[in-house]
Amino acid sequence: MELFGTAGIRGSATERVTPELALDVGRAVGADAAESAGPPTVVVGRDGRTTGPALAAAVEAGLESAGADVRLVGVLPTPALAYASQGRHGVMLTASHNPPTDNGIKLFVDGEEYDQTLEQTIEARVASDHPPTAWDEWGASEDLAVLEDYRQAVVEYARDYGAAADGLDVAVDCGNGMAALGTPQVLRELGARVVTLNGQVDGHFPGRESKPTPESLADLREFVREGAFDFGIGHDGDADRIVIVGADGEVVHEDTIVAILAAHFVRASDAADPVVVTTPNASGRIDERVRDAGGRVERVRLGALHEGIAAARAEGGDVVFAAEPWKHIHPRHGGWIDGVASAAVLTRLVASEGLDGLRAPVTERPYRKVSVDCPDDLKSTVMERLETALPEAFPDAGVDTEYGVRLELPDASWTLVRPSGTEPYVRVYAEADDVDALVGEVTDVVAAAVDRADA
Repeated sequence: MELFGTAGIRGSATERVTPELALDVGRAVGADAAESAGPPTVVVGRDGRTTGPALAAAVEAGLESAGADVRLVGVLPTPALAYASQGRHGVMLTASHNPPTDNGIKLFVDGEEYDQTLEQTIEARVASDHPPTAWDEWGASEDLAVLEDYRQAVVEYARDYGAAADGLDVAVDCGNGMAALGTPQVLRELGARVVTLNGQVDGHFPGRESKPTPESLADLREFVREGAFDFGIGHDGDADRIVIVGADGEVVHEDTIVAILAAHFVRASDAADPVVVTTPNASGRIDERVRDAGGRVERVRLGALHEGIAAARAEGGDVVFAAEPWKHIHPRHGGWIDGVASAAVLTRLVASEGLDGLRAPVTERPYRKVSVDCPDDLKSTVMERLETALPEAFPDAGVDTEYGVRLELPDASWTLVRPSGTEPYVRVYAEADDVDALVGEVTDVVAAAVDRADA
């Protein structure tokens, strides 16, 4: 049984993430919590999806029947649930940016998402049909208010960076999701003038699709462009993702935002070895800005920022920031992905330097991602061939084969080739002044490797 993807369990609320599964996962998490050090207490929260109350009730029943005590924290952003899980376990019912027909389950312990080992433990317990504990050992539940504490923690964290946001005008598209309960309140506390779009929590997502893309944020982009706003913010359904829109109404590339934040946190740190953790598909503009600020970049596979943070710390590095596209971890604030915290820090930085001023030092080369057809059963053979073929085609490039094949060229352009984990493709990512030429050369090498493997 494979329950977990890169961000918890997700799927149709009538076919995959059903009350039956929620009960089983709750019981498995409760058993895990009961065996952990400390009191077996689990916080349970949910987003605004219409299927959330029933799934939360099923999780609660499973947890209590395994002997865990439950703290019900209600409807709130996923980062607020993660905040509440510090010192205990946590369950969040959310499908993030998936459509309203879906729901999902994200698991936390001590402020961090479950790692692969813990996920495998839960999968094994669910598969074994773990029975309830003795009737007189069942847990109990009570309500717990955490949202205001979380918002205040974000405000206090952000105040260490940038300048007061008094007079700054910000438009926030909450997407009818959980950001409506976090970002506007935090930014107003920081002094900004905030106007919201789709600021009512609604599990049908009537304002736009939950995933924030240039297309789905069309209303926000026009609103910012035609209004007197310094910038705009778009969130996904559970407020762990963030997209930034400039005053011209154009979406700022997600890697530019990572580069801005990463360089700032490196400069603000007094660590001897400040480290930024990101993913193999992240832009070289991040490396450039971090190096200029006096830090270094370490990469880890997509969906595994926590593993990268742990590895960097084990080698003596002080991780000051971690990010993959649209999703950021602020280690000084907590070990979870937090779009509200990013919104708060960026607002203070924009108040200090202006968005254009923050972007000015970042070299924004053209970026492309393309897919090359490759049957699933040939991916391993193809990638093995590419570990040799790509360096031969680009003999002057630096080579990293830990997460696919990544080449860094002398002119600071780069390319990454990796197999898709869900579709019959090999993905090619590239960033260069002449990105079309680089993509053409790389895809020719990849296509030839596929042809040879299929011969």
